[in-house]
Amino acid sequence: MAEMSVLRIVYHYWQTRQRRKRWNSREALERWQEWQVQRHIQWVRAHSPFYRRLWNGMSDGEWRDFPLIDKRIMMEHFDLLNTIGITREQALDTAQQAEQTRDFAPVWNGVTIGLSSGTSGNRGIFLVSPQEQDAWTGNVLARLLPGSLRERHRIAFFLRANSNLYESVQRGSLQFRYFDLTLPMERHIADMQQYGADIWVAPPSLLRMLAQAAQDGKLTVQPSKLISVAEVLDPLDRQYIQQTFQQKVHQVYQCTEGFLGTSCEHGTIHLNEDVVHIEKEYIDDERRRFMPIITDFSRRAQPIVRYRLNDILTEAAEPCACGSVCTAIERIEGRYDDILYIRPLPQRHSDRQADGTGADEKYIPLFPDLVTRAIIAASPDIQHYRAIQHDVDRLEISYVLPQGMDGKVEQTIRQRIEQLCTGLGGQVPQLMFSEYDFVPGPVKLRRVERGWHI
Repeated sequence: MAEMSVLRIVYHYWQTRQRRKRWNSREALERWQEWQVQRHIQWVRAHSPFYRRLWNGMSDGEWRDFPLIDKRIMMEHFDLLNTIGITREQALDTAQQAEQTRDFAPVWNGVTIGLSSGTSGNRGIFLVSPQEQDAWTGNVLARLLPGSLRERHRIAFFLRANSNLYESVQRGSLQFRYFDLTLPMERHIADMQQYGADIWVAPPSLLRMLAQAAQDGKLTVQPSKLISVAEVLDPLDRQYIQQTFQQKVHQVYQCTEGFLGTSCEHGTIHLNEDVVHIEKEYIDDERRRFMPIITDFSRRAQPIVRYRLNDILTEAAEPCACGSVCTAIERIEGRYDDILYIRPLPQRHSDRQADGTGADEKYIPLFPDLVTRAIIAASPDIQHYRAIQHDVDRLEISYVLPQGMDGKVEQTIRQRIEQLCTGLGGQVPQLMFSEYDFVPGPVKLRRVERGWHI
Protein backbone atom coordinates (compact mmCIF):
# COMPACT_ATOMS: atom_id res chain seq x y z
CA MET A 1 0.00 0.00 0.00
CA ALA A 2 2.83 2.38 0.92
CA GLU A 3 4.63 1.54 -2.32
CA MET A 4 1.48 2.32 -4.32
CA SER A 5 1.23 5.68 -2.55
CA VAL A 6 4.83 6.56 -3.41
CA LEU A 7 4.25 5.58 -7.05
CA ARG A 8 1.18 7.82 -7.21
CA ILE A 9 3.11 10.74 -5.73
CA VAL A 10 5.93 10.34 -8.24
CA TYR A 11 3.40 10.02 -11.07
CA HIS A 12 1.63 13.26 -10.10
CA TYR A 13 4.96 15.02 -9.57
CA TRP A 14 6.04 14.33 -13.15
CA GLN A 15 2.55 14.93 -14.52
CA THR A 16 2.50 18.38 -12.93
CA ARG A 17 5.92 19.25 -14.31
CA GLN A 18 4.90 18.15 -17.79
CA ARG A 19 1.54 19.99 -17.68
CA ARG A 20 3.26 23.26 -16.87
CA LYS A 21 5.09 23.03 -20.22
CA ARG A 22 2.07 21.87 -22.23
CA TRP A 23 0.24 25.05 -23.23
CA ASN A 24 1.65 27.72 -25.52
CA SER A 25 -1.44 29.92 -25.36
CA ARG A 26 -4.23 30.87 -22.98
CA GLU A 27 -6.77 29.52 -25.44
CA ALA A 28 -5.18 26.06 -25.40
CA LEU A 29 -5.30 25.99 -21.59
CA GLU A 30 -8.95 27.01 -21.54
CA ARG A 31 -9.94 24.32 -24.06
CA TRP A 32 -8.22 21.70 -21.92
CA GLN A 33 -9.91 23.07 -18.76
CA GLU A 34 -13.34 22.87 -20.40
CA TRP A 35 -12.84 19.20 -21.18
CA GLN A 36 -11.60 18.48 -17.64
CA VAL A 37 -14.45 20.34 -15.96
CA GLN A 38 -17.22 18.70 -17.99
CA ARG A 39 -15.74 15.24 -17.42
CA HIS A 40 -15.54 15.99 -13.69
CA ILE A 41 -19.10 17.33 -13.52
CA GLN A 42 -20.40 14.16 -15.16
CA TRP A 43 -18.76 12.10 -12.40
CA VAL A 44 -19.92 14.42 -9.58
CA ARG A 45 -23.51 14.42 -10.84
CA ALA A 46 -23.53 10.62 -10.65
CA HIS A 47 -22.05 10.38 -7.14
CA SER A 48 -23.19 13.45 -5.14
CA PRO A 49 -26.93 13.64 -4.34
CA PHE A 50 -26.60 17.33 -3.41
CA TYR A 51 -25.11 18.42 -6.72
CA ARG A 52 -27.43 16.14 -8.70
CA ARG A 53 -30.42 17.93 -7.18
CA LEU A 54 -28.78 21.37 -7.46
CA TRP A 55 -28.09 20.93 -11.17
CA ASN A 56 -31.39 19.27 -12.04
CA GLY A 57 -32.63 20.35 -15.47
CA MET A 58 -29.25 21.76 -16.56
CA SER A 59 -26.80 20.02 -18.87
CA ASP A 60 -23.09 19.51 -18.16
CA GLY A 61 -22.28 22.09 -20.83
CA GLU A 62 -24.21 24.73 -18.87
CA TRP A 63 -21.94 24.38 -15.85
CA ARG A 64 -20.98 28.08 -15.89
CA ASP A 65 -24.63 28.85 -15.05
CA PHE A 66 -24.82 26.36 -12.15
CA PRO A 67 -25.83 28.00 -8.82
CA LEU A 68 -22.93 29.20 -6.71
CA ILE A 69 -22.15 27.64 -3.34
CA ASP A 70 -20.07 28.87 -0.41
CA LYS A 71 -18.89 27.58 2.96
CA ARG A 72 -22.31 27.97 4.58
CA ILE A 73 -24.06 25.98 1.85
CA MET A 74 -21.32 23.34 1.79
CA MET A 75 -21.57 22.81 5.57
CA GLU A 76 -25.38 22.85 5.55
CA HIS A 77 -25.48 20.07 2.91
CA PHE A 78 -22.26 18.31 3.93
CA ASP A 79 -23.82 14.83 4.30
CA LEU A 80 -25.26 14.75 0.77
CA LEU A 81 -22.49 16.76 -0.88
CA ASN A 82 -19.56 14.47 -0.08
CA THR A 83 -19.27 11.19 -1.97
CA ILE A 84 -17.78 8.92 0.72
CA GLY A 85 -20.79 8.57 3.03
CA ILE A 86 -19.49 10.44 6.09
CA THR A 87 -21.79 12.69 8.10
CA ARG A 88 -20.95 16.17 9.30
CA GLU A 89 -21.13 15.01 12.94
CA GLN A 90 -18.71 12.12 12.32
CA ALA A 91 -16.25 14.36 10.49
CA LEU A 92 -16.47 17.16 13.06
CA ASP A 93 -15.93 14.77 16.00
CA THR A 94 -12.82 13.28 14.35
CA ALA A 95 -11.33 16.68 13.45
CA GLN A 96 -12.04 18.32 16.82
CA GLN A 97 -10.58 15.40 18.74
CA ALA A 98 -7.41 15.66 16.66
CA GLU A 99 -7.10 19.38 17.38
CA GLN A 100 -7.69 18.91 21.10
CA THR A 101 -5.18 16.06 21.48
CA ARG A 102 -2.77 17.48 18.82
CA ASP A 103 -2.66 13.91 17.44
CA PHE A 104 -3.49 14.24 13.75
CA ALA A 105 -2.90 10.63 12.75
CA PRO A 106 -6.52 9.35 12.97
CA VAL A 107 -8.51 9.19 9.74
CA TRP A 108 -12.00 8.01 8.84
CA ASN A 109 -11.89 4.95 6.54
CA GLY A 110 -8.58 6.20 5.14
CA VAL A 111 -9.90 9.74 4.52
CA THR A 112 -8.08 12.72 6.04
CA ILE A 113 -10.41 15.12 7.88
CA GLY A 114 -9.49 18.66 8.86
CA LEU A 115 -10.97 21.97 9.91
CA SER A 116 -10.47 25.34 8.31
CA SER A 117 -8.97 28.08 10.46
CA GLY A 118 -12.13 30.17 10.65
CA THR A 119 -13.91 30.98 13.88
CA SER A 120 -15.60 28.07 15.63
CA GLY A 121 -19.03 29.15 14.39
CA ASN A 122 -17.92 29.37 10.80
CA ARG A 123 -15.35 26.60 10.46
CA GLY A 124 -15.35 24.42 7.39
CA ILE A 125 -14.66 20.70 7.29
CA PHE A 126 -12.50 19.32 4.51
CA LEU A 127 -12.08 15.74 3.29
CA VAL A 128 -9.18 14.33 1.31
CA SER A 129 -9.03 10.73 0.09
CA PRO A 130 -5.71 8.81 -0.02
CA GLN A 131 -5.60 9.19 -3.83
CA GLU A 132 -6.24 12.94 -3.57
CA GLN A 133 -3.63 13.22 -0.83
CA ASP A 134 -0.99 11.63 -3.07
CA ALA A 135 -1.99 13.86 -5.99
CA TRP A 136 -1.75 16.93 -3.75
CA THR A 137 1.69 15.88 -2.50
CA GLY A 138 3.05 15.31 -6.00
CA ASN A 139 1.57 18.61 -7.14
CA VAL A 140 3.09 20.54 -4.23
CA LEU A 141 6.53 18.97 -4.62
CA ALA A 142 6.59 19.68 -8.36
CA ARG A 143 5.88 23.37 -7.77
CA LEU A 144 7.85 24.10 -4.61
CA LEU A 145 10.99 21.98 -4.48
CA PRO A 146 13.98 24.06 -5.59
CA GLY A 147 15.61 21.05 -7.27
CA SER A 148 14.87 17.45 -8.22
CA LEU A 149 12.69 15.04 -6.27
CA ARG A 150 15.85 12.97 -5.73
CA GLU A 151 17.68 15.75 -3.87
CA ARG A 152 17.72 15.77 -0.09
CA HIS A 153 15.71 18.46 1.68
CA ARG A 154 14.60 19.13 5.23
CA ILE A 155 11.25 20.90 5.34
CA ALA A 156 9.98 22.86 8.35
CA PHE A 157 6.22 23.36 8.20
CA PHE A 158 4.70 25.82 10.70
CA LEU A 159 0.95 25.19 11.05
CA ARG A 160 -1.92 25.92 13.39
CA ALA A 161 -3.06 22.33 12.99
CA ASN A 162 -1.20 19.46 11.41
CA SER A 163 -2.80 17.01 8.99
CA ASN A 164 -2.09 13.70 7.33
CA LEU A 165 -2.20 15.74 4.15
CA TYR A 166 0.89 17.68 5.21
CA GLU A 167 2.63 14.68 6.75
CA SER A 168 2.40 12.96 3.36
CA VAL A 169 5.13 15.28 2.07
CA GLN A 170 7.68 13.14 3.91
CA ARG A 171 8.91 10.69 1.28
CA GLY A 172 12.31 9.15 0.51
CA SER A 173 15.04 11.77 0.63
CA LEU A 174 12.61 14.39 1.95
CA GLN A 175 12.43 14.97 5.69
CA PHE A 176 9.44 16.82 7.05
CA ARG A 177 8.85 18.30 10.49
CA TYR A 178 5.69 19.92 11.77
CA PHE A 179 6.05 22.94 14.07
CA ASP A 180 2.93 23.62 16.15
CA LEU A 181 2.09 27.33 16.22
CA THR A 182 0.45 26.94 19.63
CA LEU A 183 3.90 26.37 21.18
CA PRO A 184 6.26 29.16 22.38
CA MET A 185 8.56 30.87 19.88
CA GLU A 186 11.64 30.10 21.99
CA ARG A 187 11.02 26.39 21.50
CA HIS A 188 10.65 26.83 17.73
CA ILE A 189 13.99 28.62 17.53
CA ALA A 190 15.75 25.89 19.54
CA ASP A 191 14.15 23.13 17.44
CA MET A 192 15.06 24.90 14.17
CA GLN A 193 18.67 25.16 15.31
CA GLN A 194 18.74 21.42 15.99
CA TYR A 195 16.77 20.35 12.90
CA GLY A 196 18.60 22.50 10.34
CA ALA A 197 15.74 22.82 7.85
CA ASP A 198 16.56 24.28 4.44
CA ILE A 199 12.95 24.83 3.25
CA TRP A 200 10.82 26.92 5.59
CA VAL A 201 7.04 27.04 5.14
CA ALA A 202 5.23 29.38 7.54
CA PRO A 203 2.82 32.30 7.87
CA PRO A 204 4.62 35.60 7.14
CA SER A 205 4.14 36.81 10.72
CA LEU A 206 6.10 33.74 11.89
CA LEU A 207 8.75 34.08 9.17
CA ARG A 208 9.23 37.64 10.35
CA MET A 209 9.89 36.46 13.90
CA LEU A 210 12.41 33.92 12.62
CA ALA A 211 14.08 36.75 10.71
CA GLN A 212 14.18 38.82 13.91
CA ALA A 213 15.76 35.86 15.73
CA ALA A 214 18.38 35.66 12.97
CA GLN A 215 19.07 39.39 13.28
CA ASP A 216 19.52 38.96 17.04
CA GLY A 217 21.92 36.04 16.55
CA LYS A 218 19.58 33.50 18.17
CA LEU A 219 18.98 31.59 14.91
CA THR A 220 21.97 30.73 12.75
CA VAL A 221 20.56 28.17 10.28
CA GLN A 222 19.96 29.52 6.78
CA PRO A 223 17.04 28.56 4.51
CA SER A 224 17.47 27.72 0.83
CA LYS A 225 13.82 28.55 0.16
CA LEU A 226 11.23 30.60 2.06
CA ILE A 227 7.53 29.95 1.46
CA SER A 228 4.77 32.13 2.88
CA VAL A 229 1.40 30.50 3.61
CA ALA A 230 -1.93 31.09 5.38
CA GLU A 231 -1.73 34.89 5.84
CA VAL A 232 -1.52 37.78 3.41
CA LEU A 233 2.14 38.60 2.72
CA ASP A 234 2.39 42.28 3.60
CA PRO A 235 4.97 44.49 1.83
CA LEU A 236 6.65 45.35 5.16
CA ASP A 237 7.07 41.71 6.15
CA ARG A 238 8.26 40.73 2.68
CA GLN A 239 10.95 43.42 2.69
CA TYR A 240 12.22 42.60 6.19
CA ILE A 241 12.36 38.83 5.61
CA GLN A 242 14.03 39.15 2.21
CA GLN A 243 16.64 41.60 3.48
CA THR A 244 17.45 39.34 6.44
CA PHE A 245 17.89 36.12 4.48
CA GLN A 246 18.89 37.68 1.13
CA GLN A 247 16.37 35.71 -0.94
CA LYS A 248 12.84 35.94 -2.31
CA VAL A 249 9.85 34.98 -0.24
CA HIS A 250 7.75 32.62 -2.34
CA GLN A 251 4.03 32.23 -1.74
CA VAL A 252 1.51 29.43 -1.66
CA TYR A 253 -2.15 30.29 -2.05
CA GLN A 254 -3.71 27.30 -0.32
CA CYS A 255 -6.98 26.95 1.55
CA THR A 256 -9.20 24.07 2.57
CA GLU A 257 -11.10 24.51 -0.69
CA GLY A 258 -8.06 23.89 -2.88
CA PHE A 259 -4.39 24.34 -3.78
CA LEU A 260 -5.00 27.53 -5.73
CA GLY A 261 -1.72 29.24 -6.51
CA THR A 262 2.08 29.29 -6.20
CA SER A 263 4.77 31.80 -7.04
CA CYS A 264 7.14 31.27 -9.96
CA GLU A 265 10.89 31.88 -10.07
CA HIS A 266 10.18 35.60 -10.52
CA GLY A 267 8.13 35.69 -7.32
CA THR A 268 4.79 36.19 -9.10
CA ILE A 269 1.83 34.15 -7.87
CA HIS A 270 0.16 32.16 -10.65
CA LEU A 271 -3.17 30.41 -10.21
CA ASN A 272 -2.86 26.63 -10.44
CA GLU A 273 -5.23 26.43 -13.39
CA ASP A 274 -4.06 22.97 -14.33
CA VAL A 275 -5.93 21.59 -11.29
CA VAL A 276 -8.62 24.21 -10.67
CA HIS A 277 -10.81 26.39 -12.88
CA ILE A 278 -11.19 29.90 -11.44
CA GLU A 279 -13.88 32.34 -12.54
CA LYS A 280 -13.37 36.00 -11.64
CA GLU A 281 -16.15 37.93 -9.97
CA TYR A 282 -14.91 41.52 -10.30
CA ILE A 283 -15.75 43.84 -7.42
CA ASP A 284 -14.54 47.29 -8.48
CA ASP A 285 -14.55 49.63 -11.46
CA GLU A 286 -10.87 49.05 -12.13
CA ARG A 287 -11.79 45.44 -12.94
CA ARG A 288 -8.59 43.96 -11.59
CA ARG A 289 -9.82 43.10 -8.10
CA PHE A 290 -11.94 39.98 -8.04
CA MET A 291 -13.35 37.25 -5.83
CA PRO A 292 -12.46 33.76 -7.11
CA ILE A 293 -15.15 31.21 -7.92
CA ILE A 294 -13.40 27.86 -7.97
CA THR A 295 -14.13 24.51 -9.55
CA ASP A 296 -11.54 21.94 -8.49
CA PHE A 297 -11.61 19.17 -11.08
CA SER A 298 -9.08 17.10 -9.12
CA ARG A 299 -11.24 16.46 -6.01
CA ARG A 300 -13.95 13.84 -5.69
CA ALA A 301 -14.36 13.00 -1.99
CA GLN A 302 -15.71 16.49 -1.34
CA PRO A 303 -16.44 18.07 -4.74
CA ILE A 304 -15.87 21.81 -5.04
CA VAL A 305 -17.87 23.15 -7.99
CA ARG A 306 -18.54 26.89 -8.51
CA TYR A 307 -17.57 27.69 -4.94
CA ARG A 308 -17.24 31.40 -4.14
CA LEU A 309 -14.30 32.23 -1.91
CA ASN A 310 -14.25 35.27 0.37
CA ASP A 311 -10.77 36.37 -0.80
CA ILE A 312 -9.86 39.52 -2.71
CA LEU A 313 -7.27 38.95 -5.45
CA THR A 314 -5.76 41.60 -7.71
CA GLU A 315 -4.89 40.44 -11.21
CA ALA A 316 -1.49 41.53 -12.53
CA ALA A 317 -1.63 44.39 -15.01
CA GLU A 318 1.10 42.87 -17.20
CA PRO A 319 2.04 39.26 -18.11
CA CYS A 320 4.74 37.69 -15.94
CA ALA A 321 8.24 37.44 -17.38
CA CYS A 322 8.24 33.68 -16.71
CA GLY A 323 5.91 33.21 -19.71
CA SER A 324 3.26 31.14 -17.92
CA VAL A 325 -0.22 31.28 -19.48
CA CYS A 326 -1.78 30.81 -16.02
CA THR A 327 -3.29 33.95 -14.49
CA ALA A 328 -0.73 36.11 -12.70
CA ILE A 329 -1.78 37.68 -9.40
CA GLU A 330 -0.31 41.00 -8.32
CA ARG A 331 -1.37 40.56 -4.72
CA ILE A 332 -3.76 38.79 -2.38
CA GLU A 333 -5.34 41.64 -0.45
CA GLY A 334 -7.27 39.68 2.15
CA ARG A 335 -10.89 38.83 2.68
CA TYR A 336 -13.95 40.47 1.22
CA ASP A 337 -15.14 40.88 4.83
CA ASP A 338 -12.10 43.10 5.46
CA ILE A 339 -13.05 45.78 2.99
CA LEU A 340 -13.53 48.84 5.18
CA TYR A 341 -16.48 51.15 4.56
CA ILE A 342 -16.90 54.89 5.09
CA ARG A 343 -19.91 57.16 4.93
CA PRO A 344 -20.31 59.22 1.75
CA LEU A 345 -20.23 62.99 2.04
CA PRO A 346 -23.79 64.32 2.59
CA GLN A 347 -24.10 65.83 -0.91
CA ARG A 348 -22.82 62.66 -2.56
CA HIS A 349 -25.21 60.49 -0.52
CA SER A 350 -28.22 62.61 -1.51
CA ASP A 351 -27.11 62.44 -5.15
CA ARG A 352 -27.01 58.67 -4.95
CA GLN A 353 -30.49 58.52 -3.47
CA ALA A 354 -31.78 60.83 -6.23
CA ASP A 355 -30.26 58.50 -8.81
CA GLY A 356 -32.22 55.62 -7.34
CA THR A 357 -29.22 53.66 -6.04
CA GLY A 358 -29.94 50.94 -3.51
CA ALA A 359 -29.19 50.57 0.19
CA ASP A 360 -25.86 48.86 -0.56
CA GLU A 361 -24.61 52.21 -1.90
CA LYS A 362 -24.95 54.00 1.46
CA TYR A 363 -21.27 53.26 2.19
CA ILE A 364 -18.11 53.71 0.12
CA PRO A 365 -15.70 50.73 0.03
CA LEU A 366 -12.13 51.24 1.22
CA PHE A 367 -10.03 48.33 -0.04
CA PRO A 368 -7.39 46.89 2.34
CA ASP A 369 -4.52 47.62 -0.03
CA LEU A 370 -5.37 51.34 -0.05
CA VAL A 371 -5.27 51.46 3.75
CA THR A 372 -1.98 49.55 3.78
CA ARG A 373 -0.36 51.99 1.36
CA ALA A 374 -1.60 55.02 3.32
CA ILE A 375 -0.02 53.72 6.54
CA ILE A 376 3.33 52.35 5.38
CA ALA A 377 3.93 55.39 3.13
CA ALA A 378 3.88 57.59 6.24
CA SER A 379 7.39 56.52 7.26
CA PRO A 380 10.05 54.14 5.92
CA ASP A 381 10.79 53.16 9.56
CA ILE A 382 7.40 51.55 10.29
CA GLN A 383 8.07 47.92 11.20
CA HIS A 384 4.58 46.62 12.03
CA TYR A 385 1.05 47.98 11.80
CA ARG A 386 -2.60 47.04 12.10
CA ALA A 387 -5.79 48.86 11.21
CA ILE A 388 -9.05 47.70 12.77
CA GLN A 389 -12.35 49.38 11.91
CA HIS A 390 -14.65 48.90 14.91
CA ASP A 391 -17.64 50.54 13.21
CA VAL A 392 -18.22 52.86 10.27
CA ASP A 393 -17.15 55.89 12.33
CA ARG A 394 -14.15 54.46 14.27
CA LEU A 395 -10.82 53.29 12.87
CA GLU A 396 -8.04 52.17 15.24
CA ILE A 397 -4.44 52.15 13.96
CA SER A 398 -1.38 50.75 15.71
CA TYR A 399 2.19 50.69 14.47
CA VAL A 400 5.77 50.03 15.57
CA LEU A 401 8.79 52.27 15.06
CA PRO A 402 12.33 51.52 16.31
CA GLN A 403 12.12 54.50 18.66
CA GLY A 404 8.46 54.00 19.66
CA MET A 405 5.32 55.94 18.79
CA ASP A 406 6.00 59.21 16.98
CA GLY A 407 3.70 62.22 16.83
CA LYS A 408 4.87 63.27 13.36
CA VAL A 409 4.28 59.79 11.92
CA GLU A 410 0.86 59.70 13.53
CA GLN A 411 0.04 63.06 11.99
CA THR A 412 1.22 61.88 8.55
CA ILE A 413 -0.88 58.71 8.78
CA ARG A 414 -3.87 60.80 9.77
CA GLN A 415 -3.35 63.13 6.81
CA ARG A 416 -2.99 60.23 4.36
CA ILE A 417 -6.14 58.50 5.62
CA GLU A 418 -8.01 61.79 5.39
CA GLN A 419 -6.79 62.33 1.82
CA LEU A 420 -7.78 58.78 0.90
CA CYS A 421 -11.30 59.14 2.30
CA THR A 422 -12.03 62.59 0.89
CA GLY A 423 -10.56 61.57 -2.48
CA LEU A 424 -13.19 58.83 -2.61
CA GLY A 425 -15.94 61.30 -1.72
CA GLY A 426 -16.34 59.95 1.80
CA GLN A 427 -16.33 61.13 5.39
CA VAL A 428 -13.22 60.55 7.51
CA PRO A 429 -13.90 58.18 10.44
CA GLN A 430 -12.62 59.01 13.91
CA LEU A 431 -8.98 57.87 14.01
CA MET A 432 -7.56 56.34 17.20
CA PHE A 433 -3.94 55.30 17.73
CA SER A 434 -2.81 52.54 20.09
CA GLU A 435 0.20 50.34 20.88
CA TYR A 436 0.80 47.41 18.53
CA ASP A 437 0.46 44.17 20.52
CA PHE A 438 -0.07 41.28 18.07
CA VAL A 439 1.93 38.10 18.80
CA PRO A 440 2.14 35.45 16.01
CA GLY A 441 0.58 32.14 16.92
CA PRO A 442 -2.66 30.23 16.40
CA VAL A 443 -4.58 33.37 15.34
CA LYS A 444 -4.00 34.64 11.80
CA LEU A 445 -2.60 38.13 11.43
CA ARG A 446 -4.92 40.45 9.52
CA ARG A 447 -3.18 43.77 8.98
CA VAL A 448 -6.42 45.44 7.88
CA GLU A 449 -9.56 44.16 9.57
CA ARG A 450 -13.22 45.13 9.67
CA GLY A 451 -14.75 44.21 13.03
CA TRP A 452 -18.37 45.06 12.25
CA HIS A 453 -21.09 43.91 9.86
CA ILE A 454 -22.90 46.06 7.36
